[in-house]
Amino acid sequence: MNLDVLKALGDNTRYAIYLELARSAHPLATADIAESLGLHANTVRPHLERMRDAGLLAVEVGGRGDVGRPQHRYSVSPDAPSLGLEPPSIPVLARMVLAMARRLGASADDAEAVGFDEGQRRSRPFSTAPSTLEALVSDLDRLGFDPTVSDAERPTDTDDSTPIVDDGAAVVAFANCPFSDLAEQHPELVCGLHRGLVAGFVAGMGDAETRDFCSLTSRTPCQVTVAAR
Repeated sequence: MNLDVLKALGDNTRYAIYLELARSAHPLATADIAESLGLHANTVRPHLERMRDAGLLAVEVGGRGDVGRPQHRYSVSPDAPSLGLEPPSIPVLARMVLAMARRLGASADDAEAVGFDEGQRRSRPFSTAPSTLEALVSDLDRLGFDPTVSDAERPTDTDDSTPIVDDGAAVVAFANCPFSDLAEQHPELVCGLHRGLVAGFVAGMGDAETRDFCSLTSRTPCQVTVAAR
Protein backbone atom coordinates (compact mmCIF):
# COMPACT_ATOMS: atom_id res chain seq x y z
CA MET A 1 0.00 0.00 0.00
CA ASN A 2 1.55 3.33 -1.05
CA LEU A 3 2.01 6.45 1.05
CA ASP A 4 -0.79 8.41 -0.65
CA VAL A 5 -3.29 5.70 0.24
CA LEU A 6 -2.11 5.57 3.84
CA LYS A 7 -2.40 9.33 4.16
CA ALA A 8 -5.83 9.34 2.55
CA LEU A 9 -7.16 6.77 5.01
CA GLY A 10 -5.30 8.22 8.01
CA ASP A 11 -8.07 10.75 8.62
CA ASN A 12 -10.92 9.36 10.76
CA THR A 13 -13.65 11.02 8.70
CA ARG A 14 -12.23 9.79 5.41
CA TYR A 15 -11.87 6.28 6.80
CA ALA A 16 -15.52 6.32 7.94
CA ILE A 17 -16.58 7.46 4.47
CA TYR A 18 -14.45 4.75 2.86
CA LEU A 19 -16.04 2.09 5.09
CA GLU A 20 -19.50 3.33 4.13
CA LEU A 21 -18.68 3.00 0.43
CA ALA A 22 -16.88 -0.34 0.81
CA ARG A 23 -19.89 -1.87 2.54
CA SER A 24 -22.41 -0.56 0.02
CA ALA A 25 -23.63 -2.81 -2.78
CA HIS A 26 -24.04 0.20 -5.12
CA PRO A 27 -22.46 3.65 -5.68
CA LEU A 28 -23.51 6.38 -3.27
CA ALA A 29 -24.14 10.07 -3.81
CA THR A 30 -22.50 12.66 -1.57
CA ALA A 31 -25.85 13.39 0.09
CA ASP A 32 -26.40 9.70 0.87
CA ILE A 33 -23.02 9.42 2.59
CA ALA A 34 -23.53 12.67 4.50
CA GLU A 35 -26.93 11.56 5.77
CA SER A 36 -25.68 8.13 6.81
CA LEU A 37 -22.74 9.56 8.78
CA GLY A 38 -24.53 12.62 10.15
CA LEU A 39 -22.26 15.06 8.30
CA HIS A 40 -22.87 18.04 6.05
CA ALA A 41 -22.43 17.36 2.33
CA ASN A 42 -19.89 20.19 2.11
CA THR A 43 -17.81 18.33 4.72
CA VAL A 44 -17.99 15.04 2.86
CA ARG A 45 -17.24 16.36 -0.64
CA PRO A 46 -13.53 17.31 -0.23
CA HIS A 47 -12.83 14.01 1.54
CA LEU A 48 -14.31 12.14 -1.43
CA GLU A 49 -12.12 14.11 -3.83
CA ARG A 50 -9.03 13.44 -1.70
CA MET A 51 -9.67 9.69 -1.82
CA ARG A 52 -10.44 9.86 -5.51
CA ASP A 53 -7.09 11.58 -6.15
CA ALA A 54 -5.37 8.76 -4.22
CA GLY A 55 -6.98 6.18 -6.50
CA LEU A 56 -9.28 4.76 -3.82
CA LEU A 57 -12.61 5.80 -5.35
CA ALA A 58 -14.30 5.74 -8.72
CA VAL A 59 -17.00 8.25 -9.65
CA GLU A 60 -19.87 8.19 -12.12
CA VAL A 61 -21.81 11.29 -13.15
CA GLY A 62 -25.47 11.27 -14.12
CA GLY A 63 -28.79 12.95 -13.46
CA ARG A 64 -29.27 16.06 -11.39
CA GLY A 65 -28.91 16.64 -7.67
CA ASP A 66 -31.09 18.76 -5.43
CA VAL A 67 -29.46 22.01 -6.51
CA GLY A 68 -29.45 21.26 -10.23
CA ARG A 69 -25.80 20.27 -10.58
CA PRO A 70 -24.82 16.88 -12.10
CA GLN A 71 -24.94 14.19 -9.44
CA HIS A 72 -21.75 12.31 -8.60
CA ARG A 73 -21.98 8.76 -7.25
CA TYR A 74 -18.93 7.19 -5.64
CA SER A 75 -17.77 3.62 -5.21
CA VAL A 76 -14.53 1.91 -4.20
CA SER A 77 -12.19 1.75 -7.19
CA PRO A 78 -11.49 -1.72 -8.66
CA ASP A 79 -7.78 -0.89 -8.32
CA ALA A 80 -8.01 0.06 -4.62
CA PRO A 81 -6.04 -2.25 -2.31
CA SER A 82 -8.07 -4.91 -0.55
CA LEU A 83 -8.67 -4.04 3.09
CA GLY A 84 -10.96 -6.93 3.91
CA LEU A 85 -13.97 -4.69 3.34
CA GLU A 86 -15.61 -6.47 0.43
CA PRO A 87 -19.42 -6.54 0.32
CA PRO A 88 -20.80 -9.57 2.23
CA SER A 89 -21.94 -11.16 -1.03
CA ILE A 90 -18.36 -11.61 -2.29
CA PRO A 91 -17.18 -14.11 0.38
CA VAL A 92 -20.49 -15.95 0.05
CA LEU A 93 -20.04 -16.22 -3.71
CA ALA A 94 -16.44 -17.38 -3.29
CA ARG A 95 -17.45 -20.13 -0.89
CA MET A 96 -20.22 -21.33 -3.20
CA VAL A 97 -17.97 -21.31 -6.27
CA LEU A 98 -15.31 -23.33 -4.44
CA ALA A 99 -17.91 -25.79 -3.16
CA MET A 100 -19.25 -26.16 -6.69
CA ALA A 101 -15.73 -26.68 -8.07
CA ARG A 102 -15.10 -29.49 -5.57
CA ARG A 103 -18.52 -31.00 -6.29
CA LEU A 104 -17.67 -31.06 -10.01
CA GLY A 105 -14.27 -32.60 -9.31
CA ALA A 106 -12.08 -29.63 -10.26
CA SER A 107 -8.38 -30.25 -9.60
CA ALA A 108 -5.46 -28.04 -8.61
CA ASP A 109 -4.42 -28.08 -12.29
CA ASP A 110 -7.86 -26.77 -13.28
CA ALA A 111 -7.55 -23.99 -10.71
CA GLU A 112 -4.06 -23.12 -11.90
CA ALA A 113 -5.28 -22.87 -15.51
CA VAL A 114 -8.07 -20.48 -14.50
CA GLY A 115 -5.64 -18.41 -12.43
CA PHE A 116 -3.15 -18.33 -15.31
CA ASP A 117 -5.72 -16.82 -17.68
CA GLU A 118 -6.66 -14.18 -15.11
CA GLY A 119 -2.99 -13.40 -14.42
CA GLN A 120 -2.32 -12.81 -18.11
CA ARG A 121 -5.32 -10.49 -18.29
CA ARG A 122 -4.11 -8.53 -15.25
CA SER A 123 -0.63 -8.09 -16.74
CA ARG A 124 -1.83 -6.14 -19.80
CA PRO A 125 -2.07 -2.70 -18.16
CA PHE A 126 1.55 -3.12 -17.00
CA SER A 127 3.05 -3.53 -20.49
CA THR A 128 5.15 -0.38 -20.06
CA ALA A 129 6.26 -1.08 -16.47
CA PRO A 130 10.01 -0.79 -15.77
CA SER A 131 10.25 -4.47 -14.81
CA THR A 132 8.18 -7.60 -14.41
CA LEU A 133 9.08 -7.81 -10.73
CA GLU A 134 7.91 -4.26 -10.04
CA ALA A 135 4.68 -4.82 -11.96
CA LEU A 136 3.95 -8.11 -10.17
CA VAL A 137 4.59 -6.63 -6.73
CA SER A 138 2.33 -3.67 -7.55
CA ASP A 139 -0.53 -5.94 -8.63
CA LEU A 140 -0.16 -8.29 -5.66
CA ASP A 141 -0.20 -5.26 -3.38
CA ARG A 142 -3.48 -4.13 -4.95
CA LEU A 143 -4.94 -7.56 -4.27
CA GLY A 144 -3.96 -7.41 -0.60
CA PHE A 145 -1.06 -9.89 -0.46
CA ASP A 146 1.36 -7.35 1.10
CA PRO A 147 4.31 -8.67 -0.95
CA THR A 148 7.91 -8.27 0.20
CA VAL A 149 10.96 -8.82 -2.01
CA SER A 150 14.35 -10.29 -1.15
CA ASP A 151 17.27 -11.68 -3.16
CA ALA A 152 17.01 -15.32 -4.12
CA GLU A 153 19.77 -17.66 -3.00
CA ARG A 154 21.16 -20.83 -4.52
CA PRO A 155 23.56 -23.43 -3.13
CA THR A 156 27.23 -22.74 -3.69
CA ASP A 157 29.27 -24.97 -5.97
CA THR A 158 32.16 -25.09 -3.48
CA ASP A 159 32.59 -27.14 -0.33
CA ASP A 160 31.23 -24.19 1.65
CA SER A 161 27.56 -24.94 2.36
CA THR A 162 26.62 -21.26 2.63
CA PRO A 163 24.24 -20.34 -0.21
CA ILE A 164 25.12 -17.42 -2.46
CA VAL A 165 22.86 -14.75 -3.93
CA ASP A 166 21.34 -15.57 -7.31
CA ASP A 167 21.63 -12.23 -9.10
CA GLY A 168 19.04 -13.22 -11.70
CA ALA A 169 16.18 -13.94 -9.33
CA ALA A 170 14.17 -12.53 -6.44
CA VAL A 171 11.87 -14.07 -3.88
CA VAL A 172 8.45 -12.49 -3.49
CA ALA A 173 6.92 -13.42 -0.13
CA PHE A 174 3.26 -12.91 0.70
CA ALA A 175 2.95 -11.35 4.14
CA ASN A 176 -0.84 -11.59 3.97
CA CYS A 177 -3.27 -13.86 2.17
CA PRO A 178 -6.65 -12.20 1.48
CA PHE A 179 -8.05 -15.68 0.85
CA SER A 180 -6.59 -17.31 3.96
CA ASP A 181 -9.87 -18.68 5.36
CA LEU A 182 -10.78 -20.27 2.05
CA ALA A 183 -7.21 -21.44 1.44
CA GLU A 184 -7.22 -23.37 4.72
CA GLN A 185 -10.43 -25.13 3.70
CA HIS A 186 -9.53 -25.68 0.02
CA PRO A 187 -5.72 -25.36 -0.28
CA GLU A 188 -5.47 -27.31 -3.53
CA LEU A 189 -7.95 -25.01 -5.30
CA VAL A 190 -7.22 -21.62 -3.74
CA CYS A 191 -3.43 -22.00 -3.79
CA GLY A 192 -3.73 -23.38 -7.32
CA LEU A 193 -5.58 -20.25 -8.37
CA HIS A 194 -2.90 -18.09 -6.77
CA ARG A 195 -0.06 -20.07 -8.34
CA GLY A 196 -1.67 -19.70 -11.76
CA LEU A 197 -2.39 -16.02 -11.18
CA VAL A 198 1.28 -15.26 -10.49
CA ALA A 199 2.58 -17.50 -13.29
CA GLY A 200 0.12 -16.04 -15.79
CA PHE A 201 1.01 -12.48 -14.84
CA VAL A 202 4.74 -13.12 -15.22
CA ALA A 203 4.23 -15.01 -18.50
CA GLY A 204 2.11 -12.14 -19.79
CA MET A 205 4.95 -9.70 -19.15
CA GLY A 206 7.12 -11.90 -21.38
CA ASP A 207 10.65 -11.55 -19.96
CA ALA A 208 10.65 -13.60 -16.74
CA GLU A 209 9.51 -16.88 -15.26
CA THR A 210 8.33 -18.22 -11.93
CA ARG A 211 9.75 -21.14 -10.01
CA ASP A 212 9.52 -22.62 -6.52
CA PHE A 213 5.99 -21.43 -5.77
CA CYS A 214 5.48 -22.34 -2.12
CA SER A 215 1.88 -22.52 -0.95
CA LEU A 216 0.13 -22.85 2.38
CA THR A 217 1.07 -26.54 2.63
CA SER A 218 4.77 -26.06 1.80
CA ARG A 219 7.60 -26.15 4.33
CA THR A 220 8.40 -22.51 3.44
CA PRO A 221 4.90 -21.26 2.68
CA CYS A 222 3.54 -18.37 0.66
CA GLN A 223 6.34 -17.19 -1.58
CA VAL A 224 7.52 -17.49 -5.18
CA THR A 225 10.83 -16.98 -6.97
CA VAL A 226 10.77 -14.74 -10.05
CA ALA A 227 13.76 -15.03 -12.41
CA ALA A 228 14.70 -13.26 -15.62
CA ARG A 229 14.66 -15.46 -18.71
